[in-house]
Amino acid sequence: MDKFLNKIKFDFDTTQQVLKLVSYIDSFKGKWNIVEKRENIYLKELRKIATIESIGSSTRIEGAQLTNDEIRELLQNMEITKLKTRDQQEVVGYYEVLEIIYESYPDIQITRNYIQQLHQRLLKYSIKDERHRGNYKNLSNKVLANYPDGSQKVIFRTTDPHLVDPEMTDLIDWTNQQLDRQEIHPLILVGLFIYEFLSIHPFQDGNGRLSRLLTNLLLLKMDYQFIQYVSFENLIEQKKATYYEALMDGQKDRYSDTERIHKWMIFFLSAMESLIQRLEQKYDVFKSRGGYLNDRQKLIREFIAQAQPIKLKDLQHYFPEISINTLKKDLQYLKTELFIDSVGKNRGTVYFLKES
Repeated sequence: MDKFLNKIKFDFDTTQQVLKLVSYIDSFKGKWNIVEKRENIYLKELRKIATIESIGSSTRIEGAQLTNDEIRELLQNMEITKLKTRDQQEVVGYYEVLEIIYESYPDIQITRNYIQQLHQRLLKYSIKDERHRGNYKNLSNKVLANYPDGSQKVIFRTTDPHLVDPEMTDLIDWTNQQLDRQEIHPLILVGLFIYEFLSIHPFQDGNGRLSRLLTNLLLLKMDYQFIQYVSFENLIEQKKATYYEALMDGQKDRYSDTERIHKWMIFFLSAMESLIQRLEQKYDVFKSRGGYLNDRQKLIREFIAQAQPIKLKDLQHYFPEISINTLKKDLQYLKTELFIDSVGKNRGTVYFLKES
């Protein structure tokens, strides 16, 4: 009997829910991948926002206290030698691994070595974790839920240290075999892999954060590109109680033939559905606002607002450090994104703010 397949032997009602959710997610995936190929400016800004949300939420789930604004400021003025607090060290480690995943996910393989390398990088700046980072645990650990009032609750006990290596090997080998066979839907495989990883809890610390990074990695490798523009971690932070309950429901029967992960799988797929709805709303807001402006473009828009109507030569005089070609491109972008309008042609063109 395949112990992993046994855990996803769902009853009829669960199977119907899974099919409905998978169909919804895959339908959106197809539409979004068309948007992705356009490489428009909205996506860059959405990814920046999602990155900050992901870092903040994933570290706060584990007890960190930094707000998203504090994280944004830290990353903008990052000096590695001045990462004095554990929260700062964890934030920068998470940021670097997330960026590695975004940039290199096609080349990252689901192997023991790669997973341990990601763990090592995740805890790279954490002084207290120097001894065990990148290595499987050698002491028993357990999953604790951290609550805002500072209290903790034991969620479940995890794999004993001497069983971690064989259990992780089985999980990795089985997952890669199933990916090659393409007999099980990839979303089911991702959900199962993350559940198993959390149940094993292979490292002394950082398992929760690494599980969320691996979720992003697996989804990107399976072409769910939209995951980088909306924060899965943020949704888990907001639904932390339900998240833990879903894990606990399967884990209570760990190592028995009755272990099923239907509640976890429905939670995981429903979370994907919620992320899609969030992303659609955010993307629509960006389009209705007329796009994203960088700092230089914001200054140009402010100048036009104060001195309108203006001509190109007015901008040249006011921004002598910016080349005329860059100014022309910025004006065209501001027009395309509906921030400004113009009348006239060539040197006689005048620009002014577009009425909202």
